[in-house]
Amino acid sequence: MRARNEARRDAIPQTMDMAEFPKQLRGAPPHLNEEGRELRGAVLEHLYRQGFVLGRDSITLAEHSKDVYRYTQEIARNEKLKSQSKFLRKKMPLAKEYLRDGKEIDPEKIELEMRLVKAGTFEADLYRFWNLMWWSVPYERAYGRQLRFLLWDRYHDAPFGLIGLHSSPLRMQVRDDYLGITVEDRDWWVNMSMSAQRVGALPPYNELLGGKMVALALGSQEIRRTYAEKYQDAVSWLRERELPADLLFVTTTGAFGRSSMYNRLRYRDEYIGEFIGYTRGSGTFHITDTIYYRILDFLEEEGYETERGWGNGPSRKRQLITRAFQLLGLPDYQYHGIKRSVYLFNHVSNIEGVIGGEEEPVYADYPFAELADFWLERWAVPRSKRRTEWLSFSKAEFLLEKKRLLEEI
Repeated sequence: MRARNEARRDAIPQTMDMAEFPKQLRGAPPHLNEEGRELRGAVLEHLYRQGFVLGRDSITLAEHSKDVYRYTQEIARNEKLKSQSKFLRKKMPLAKEYLRDGKEIDPEKIELEMRLVKAGTFEADLYRFWNLMWWSVPYERAYGRQLRFLLWDRYHDAPFGLIGLHSSPLRMQVRDDYLGITVEDRDWWVNMSMSAQRVGALPPYNELLGGKMVALALGSQEIRRTYAEKYQDAVSWLRERELPADLLFVTTTGAFGRSSMYNRLRYRDEYIGEFIGYTRGSGTFHITDTIYYRILDFLEEEGYETERGWGNGPSRKRQLITRAFQLLGLPDYQYHGIKRSVYLFNHVSNIEGVIGGEEEPVYADYPFAELADFWLERWAVPRSKRRTEWLSFSKAEFLLEKKRLLEEI
């Protein structure tokens, strides 16, 4: 692991050379005070160290590969871990209590259930721990509607995987084009969908193709019914319209191109999720919290309103950073070039007809228990007989590695 991380860093410039920047970026705008100039320099160095080449009007990655993509996001991820290190250290014994060695797992006896995560429970602590610690893509705070699920192996009394759902982005070109969603009705349809931010299996189940099981669960009727119970009588924020508590579809993205977890994802003879295209490669993950909070201080000193959070629009963070970059004389940061694959999980079998206005929803009711039985027979048990990586997983070694990581960052 350490050697792989060092290889990633070798592909990234570690020392900022202003001579490599366009002439327009070498000097700060004359109206900036000393603090503004310091912030401008910090932003430039931050982007440069992540591997971005800064042009006059845009930024691009110096190299496109999965290793570079991971390293670019590693800076933000480690910052998150550092800010949450006290919680992570405190909850490591809890994670250890329920984590299982690979040799303790009998694949044929895995028995899964979906647990809705509620605040103040041990499931909430476990969810938070794994959400921060397990993924290479940094966790971003969710706004709006949220549902969190912990998939649990009852037989082995262990956490199996996570699902984190939140309000879908209002604008997603590939989704809207594919479904025929128009600008006029976009908030109506988007508010009857959710976006999956976290989808994945935990060790050692990930080596048994557990990720495919968690992905299958995105199409389960339990998610749709939970959504209906929680959001009945909901009102859209943008137009203050009362919306049906119907979950029509879920979208999610693969972090580094097409994802094997979602490929050929079928339940019997039906596709549960389908690939619909790529994002445009934009976002804010590469502006870490440390830089973001400095940007907010700068904007407030310049007399700009920085109120944010739910109720201030779905793109508030992006709007604030964009304004700050303009004042600092920096190029457009939004299009970082890491295009993510987009997958659609329909909860109705006639989604095009529903959005087109000609048909009433015909719900595809897939019980979680049946999906789990299918996964076990189709993927988990055959995988356990073909490959043995899952057997070598050691919870002691894993947690020791994570403890060292927290000490290093």
